Amino acid sequence: MSDRPKRYVVGISGASGAAYALRTLELILQTGAEVHLVVSEYGQRLLFEEAGIKKITPENVLPELIGRDGSYAYKLICHPNKDVGAVIASGSFLHDGMVVIPCSSTSLGAIASGAGSNLLTRAAMVTLKERRKLIICHRESPLNLIDIENMRTLTLAGATICPTNPGFYLHPQTVGDIVDFTVGKVLDLLDVQHSLETRWQG
Repeated sequence: MSDRPKRYVVGISGASGAAYALRTLELILQTGAEVHLVVSEYGQRLLFEEAGIKKITPENVLPELIGRDGSYAYKLICHPNKDVGAVIASGSFLHDGMVVIPCSSTSLGAIASGAGSNLLTRAAMVTLKERRKLIICHRESPLNLIDIENMRTLTLAGATICPTNPGFYLHPQTVGDIVDFTVGKVLDLLDVQHSLETRWQG
């Protein structure tokens, strides 16, 4: 039995929803797990436009998690999307699940069709191939038949489609509450422990 720490892969593509991605990263890292991050080119634009992040580095993505002494104690590894030879593109790289959050229709279609021309889609394909957890948080709306068929294909292949649809039965008071509703579902699907109050208590 492996004694390696928990390890997850997070992909960010170019659909609006940087807050979902950053909150997911923050909460997984706070458990002490290792996170491998890959961001598509449009995902980089998304992070800049919605969160002011110009360059994908651990210090820029989540500066609030840097220690008081300036060290970065959390295990966030950033991979260039063009590097299809990175470790997360290999089936021999063991991890506990991957989430693409947010997932654009373009990335959804590429993963469903097996087009591994960049690291994000390649890592997702390998996750499916190895029968590991793949969570797809599609955010675009409305859906057309192509999106629906791509979701069907991925579901049949073993992925879980988890749209960023908030529930309001917990009476959210802030945008952060709405973001946490979806993030809590993602963490549950990945079996990541958290203390978010996002489950129905009826």
